[in-house]
Amino acid sequence: MVKPTLVSNSIRHHREAVGLTQAELARTVGVTRQTLIAIEQEKYSPTLELAFQIARAFGVGLDDLFQYPEQ
Repeated sequence: MVKPTLVSNSIRHHREAVGLTQAELARTVGVTRQTLIAIEQEKYSPTLELAFQIARAFGVGLDDLFQYPEQ
């Protein structure tokens, strides 16, 4: 069983709002569709570089796309 990450995200919300498929977004940021699915489902946390690329694809900041719980 895969342990979910602590980092949550709103990638799916942003992706659907602009009408992108998972495959289209994956191509845009240079990852496989499977990788993007794992990130959207919060089973995998992207590298900082990839997180910036995804945020940039939507024209938003990291804090608008990724959240980390307050301790």
